[in-house]
Amino acid sequence: MASYSIRIKHSAAREIEALQPRDRARVVDRIAKLADHPRPPGCEKLSGTDKYRLRQGDHRILYQVIDRELIVIVVRVGHRREVYRR
Repeated sequence: MASYSIRIKHSAAREIEALQPRDRARVVDRIAKLADHPRPPGCEKLSGTDKYRLRQGDHRILYQVIDRELIVIVVRVGHRREVYRR
């Protein structure tokens, strides 16, 4: 299986930088693992959209997978209370 490239939207990068250092390290590690397995056990497809959700503690990583180009795009990262708003 080919490795996917990871792209992080500018807004998601700012959300990652705003996390506490311990949480940030865990989230970054989880995102890095998406390159090998873009749909790992525990991920869930969001209804009404082509995005997926991945849990990391109290934080959620929302991302999109483009299979034909082997790209994973991280769209949002945030606390579970706030990440789905907008």
